[in-house]
This record gives sequence, C-alpha cells and structure tokens, in this order.
Amino acid sequence: MADHVRRALAAAHREDNPYPHWILRDVLPLQTGKALAELPLTPPAPGDIQGRRETINDKRIFASEENRARFPVLDDLARSFQEQATVAALEAQCGCSLEGGFLRIEYCLDTDGFWLEPHTDIGAKMFTMLVYLSEHPDAEHWGTDIFDAHGKLVKRASGAFNTGLIFIPAANTWHGFEHRPIRGIRRTLIINYVRPESRSRHELAFPSEPVRWGT
Repeated sequence: MADHVRRALAAAHREDNPYPHWILRDVLPLQTGKALAELPLTPPAPGDIQGRRETINDKRIFASEENRARFPVLDDLARSFQEQATVAALEAQCGCSLEGGFLRIEYCLDTDGFWLEPHTDIGAKMFTMLVYLSEHPDAEHWGTDIFDAHGKLVKRASGAFNTGLIFIPAANTWHGFEHRPIRGIRRTLIINYVRPESRSRHELAFPSEPVRWGT
C-alpha cells in the first residue's frame, strides 16, 4: 500500500488558488479503498452538527490502537503513513517538515443534513490530507469546498471514489462543506500529522511513536 500511496503523491497536481493545495487520483490500492468502504461502521444519527465535527466527538471514528487491532485494513493504512519513506514523500511534495509529528487518521461517515462551516486547520495540525471513499453516483459532488479569505466559494474538490486533497494548514486554508443533499453515505478519510502537544492521544494511530524525519 505504501508504494501505491507514494506513486499517487508523485503524480499529484498542485493548484495555488486560493492557497496551495494538491489534487490526487487513485490514492489507495483499489482493494484497500473498497475494504475501507465496506467496514462495518455505523454513521452517527442524522442531526444538526452546527457545522462542526466537535459536536459529535463521542461518535467519531479514528485509526486508534484499538481500531487498528479490530480492523487490519486500518492498521495497514496507518502503517503506510507512518513509514519514513511516505513521510519523506509528503515532505518533498508539499515542502513541509513533519518531524516529531504524530499520525492521526479519522474515518468520517456523513449523511444527509451534514455540513461544515468554513474553517482552517491550524493549531495542532501540521498536515491535512482527505481521501474520498464513497462509490455513490453523486459522490463526485461531495468533495471539500475551498474558500477564499472572504468566505467566497472558490472551488469544490472532487469527491469521487479514491480521489484526494492535500493542504498544509495555515491561517488562510479556509475549507468546509456547504449544505447539500447526501443521498447515501459520504465516506472520507482525514489524515493528519499533529504536533506533540496534541492532547487527544486516544485519536492517534501510534501515540508513543512520532514519525521519523524523512528529509
């Protein structure tokens, strides 16, 4: 899996409007993407989350030590992004340093009524990658919305199966998900490397193992 991910990174397309971000295709091996999409996980009950995932913290799913032991495909995924060679490829592609960071992978299952207000991933997050895993015919329209500093929608990432989006969190990396119909389940992996001061250790894939400096 790790080799496949690194090939997808090498082929990523960079765009700079309204801030640097990278578009990926064929991010994971097909069998891995399908296995993740078929995991027996239950989406949170539909309801107004007020535009923030924090309102359902107790229902969020992470590639934690417990879930890695429960689902081998999550363990394989986490190990692929923990590998020094993968960290080095991310650093080289995005011009960032992930030294000392900790891997955090969230598996989001969103249903109709879900939305996210425009926000920036700043603070503990050093890196953000989203991988979309919905096979629904409408999934193309379920990608992340990218906004400028004034809250204007600039573009929408594709939400098609096994596509991805990367950006390096900064004060201008505004993104979200405008309210629109979700006829099915919107499945998204959110892959972050977070700084050591992150307090939610139970969310980390390897809470006692920072990634090694890859460059």
